[in-house]
Amino acid sequence: MARVRIAKPEKIDDPAIQGIFEWVTEMEGKVPNHFYVELNFPEFFTAKLGATKVLWEAGELLMEEIQHVGILVSQANGCSYCTAAFCTILNHGMGTSEDYIQSLLASGTKAAKGERLGAILDYALQVNSNPAGVTDSQVDHLRDVDLTDKGIVQLTHVVSDFSSYNTLNLALQTDYDYRDLWQHLTDQQR
Repeated sequence: MARVRIAKPEKIDDPAIQGIFEWVTEMEGKVPNHFYVELNFPEFFTAKLGATKVLWEAGELLMEEIQHVGILVSQANGCSYCTAAFCTILNHGMGTSEDYIQSLLASGTKAAKGERLGAILDYALQVNSNPAGVTDSQVDHLRDVDLTDKGIVQLTHVVSDFSSYNTLNLALQTDYDYRDLWQHLTDQQR
């Protein structure tokens, strides 16, 4: 049971929150509990989700690449809730097959399609586990796969953003409300 109230208002009057809920419903099929947990601090909810939207839409990374990062970073952090959220977006919202996502959960970066995605995921996992351990060659490899300084900064922020969602959902024990398949596969890999 969540450690804070799952704040499900009957009516949403704030257009920013309405927009967020419309987007998440399109990508995930519903508004998940995480968003209702966040509504306990509505002023930050809109700012945080606004920043996430910028990270997801205004940089050099493709949405598919971002969701891969979200899945593997969340899995590495032991957050089955967030892992399932990003699996849902990649599957439901972006039409990626369940078989591929299962392979990604089981094999990690080895399942990555192409050198660019592999470089992005390797860097993301390094930043997540030991940011001070990032090497010049890892950053150079990102440049080799066509990320500029803007994309490298975006990717670093994306990792931090996902990690902050992991922290919130783990600490507050957000009630799991995704498909059991994603939780089962995530838990198998621990």
